[in-house]
Amino acid sequence: MGVEVWRVPRTWRFLLVLARVVVAPVARLRVTGGLPAELRGGPVILAVNHIGPFDPVAVTAACQAAGLAPRLMATGGLFRAPVVGAVMRAAGHIRINRRQANVAAAVDDVTRALAARSQVLGYPEGRITLDPGMWPERGKTGLARIALATGAPVVAVAQWGAHEVAAWGGFGPTVRTLARALVRRPVVRVHFGAVVDLSGIDAGVPGAAQRATDRIIDAITEELRPLRVDEPRLPRYVDPVRPLTLQRRHRSARAVSGRPSA
Repeated sequence: MGVEVWRVPRTWRFLLVLARVVVAPVARLRVTGGLPAELRGGPVILAVNHIGPFDPVAVTAACQAAGLAPRLMATGGLFRAPVVGAVMRAAGHIRINRRQANVAAAVDDVTRALAARSQVLGYPEGRITLDPGMWPERGKTGLARIALATGAPVVAVAQWGAHEVAAWGGFGPTVRTLARALVRRPVVRVHFGAVVDLSGIDAGVPGAAQRATDRIIDAITEELRPLRVDEPRLPRYVDPVRPLTLQRRHRSARAVSGRPSA
C-alpha cells in the first residue's frame, strides 16, 4: 500500500491567509520567483535564510501569495506552548527538538512528510543569523542529510527586510520596532529561487552532508544578493539588541562579490 498524499489542513490554510493580514499593516510584501510546475505537487524542501523573529510570518505570507502551503520545521518550544502547540499540530507542522536526545526523530518525521509528497520549509542555519552583515551563517547538516537520503529537491528561498519589523529580542525593543514599522512599512522581499545543485555528492562518503549544506547556503546567499543590492556589506537598518558573532560565518565555496571576505 502506498503512502497517502498529505492534504493541507484547513487550519493551515486559514493561517496562511492570516499571515497576509498580519503583514499588511507593518510591511510592503514583494514576492518574486516561484516553484516550477513539476515541483508544486511535492516532495520538495524549501531552504530559507533566517534574519529575525518576524520573518516566519513574512515567509508564510509569501508562501500564500505564491500559492504554496509548506509544512514548517519549527522549534519544539512552539509545540509545548499553550494554544500555539495545538495550532501547530493541527496545521501539520513538524517538531524539531533541538539539543534534545530525541532530535533525530525529526528526521524520520520530515522523511515521512516528503514521502507523502509534502512541501517542507526549514531554516538550514538553525537560528537567526548573528553575522554582522546579516548574511547566511554556516548551516546545520540536518536538512542536507534529509535531502541526500530522500532525493527530494531543495529550493533556495531568500528573504530580506523582515528584520526591520521586529527586534531580535526583548519586549521594549520589539514594541518600538513594530511601532516604527507601522509608520514606515518597510519593504519585505521574498524570492523563491532555483533548485540547489546537489549532483555529484555521494551520501555514503564522509563529509557529504557538510558539502551539501555548504551548497545550500551558497545558493541562498546567491538568491539573497539581488534583494539587498543597495546593502551589499552591512544592513541599512541595524537592530541594536541583536548580538553579533563571526563564530559561524559561512565560508563560501566561491567568492561572492560585495560580501566581506571570511
